[in-house]
Amino acid sequence: MKNIAITKDEQTNLLPLNVLDDLLEGNKRFVNGNMQTVDNSALVNQTTGGQFPKAVVLSCIDSRVPVETVLDQAIGDIFVARVAGNFENTDILGSLEYSCKVAGSKLILVLGHESCGAVKAACDGVELGNITDMLANILPAVKQSSNEVDGDLNSTNKAFVAKTVENNVKLTIERIRERSPILKDMEDAGDIQIVGGVYMLSTGKVEML
Repeated sequence: MKNIAITKDEQTNLLPLNVLDDLLEGNKRFVNGNMQTVDNSALVNQTTGGQFPKAVVLSCIDSRVPVETVLDQAIGDIFVARVAGNFENTDILGSLEYSCKVAGSKLILVLGHESCGAVKAACDGVELGNITDMLANILPAVKQSSNEVDGDLNSTNKAFVAKTVENNVKLTIERIRERSPILKDMEDAGDIQIVGGVYMLSTGKVEML
């Protein structure tokens, strides 16, 4: 049973690769239907005075991808930043910097997902209110995919959407490194690792890129 929250000493001694392995093992438990039993009351009591999460996940807002659930993580284990299309902006970057530089997390996981609605909308050039500006963050991935996939360049082309989902994760990671000297320096020093993956709605599995 999971009834003990991560301590500061435990967080400090974690290595980024170990944290990634832990998250992927959690995803395996989710897929296999043998998730850990959690004593939430105990974890609430233990984390009232502080938190020492091992990772931060940047994910989409999609209701089919509840991050803590699909990675089998409990209260106090991970930070989660969510925005439709799982891209970075100033607020997200500040949140990632806080998670790692201030709060001590060892891993940044950018997690896209299969058949992402935001990616499909970007592929179709949707324009609607503030959604237009939001989707602009995904358009670089759309453009890159248009040179890599044959067929119709819209959301009816499943291969085009899938490639754009992957490219969006990869380009987001590149921009995190470019736009945050703090996080790049931490990664270069080996203090953190920045990785990307895609959650498959059809299987429940996280496939690393």
